Amino acid sequence: MNDIIKILQQNARISNQALGEMLGISAEEAAAKIQMLEDSGIIRGYSVILDDDKYDKSTVYATIELKVTPQRDCGFDDIAKTIMMYDEVESVSLMSSGAYDLAVEVKGNNLKDVAFFVSERLATIDGILSTSTHFILKKYKEKGIFIDGEEPDERGLG
Repeated sequence: MNDIIKILQQNARISNQALGEMLGISAEEAAAKIQMLEDSGIIRGYSVILDDDKYDKSTVYATIELKVTPQRDCGFDDIAKTIMMYDEVESVSLMSSGAYDLAVEVKGNNLKDVAFFVSERLATIDGILSTSTHFILKKYKEKGIFIDGEEPDERGLG
């Protein structure tokens, strides 16, 4: 199963035939294994990685660090679930150490949208003590994919 997941993480659009050939199984077996991973909830969905400079230059991404007071009987879960419900939120992660507790990745149409989201939505949630917003200026690599399309010269690595 690990081999299938690694291949799908690099190319979720690979055909069952090509996947089967890579793994030494039939296309039908590959399709059945993918279906089992989806049905069991291991594969939660598929996504597209965009080069926003080519698609929509106005899109703004930010990482927001949150200092949070854990809630009785549920810790950080209820606050995280509240934050996850906003359309602007791409991901929410609990951090194990450092100056903040939650990391929230958001997407907006412009800087003002992200600033509004932080000041009017996030900061007003009970239990959030402070926020620190970091705007992402450029993405070089996402989910293992080089955004500019150029693979690095690996001769100097390792």
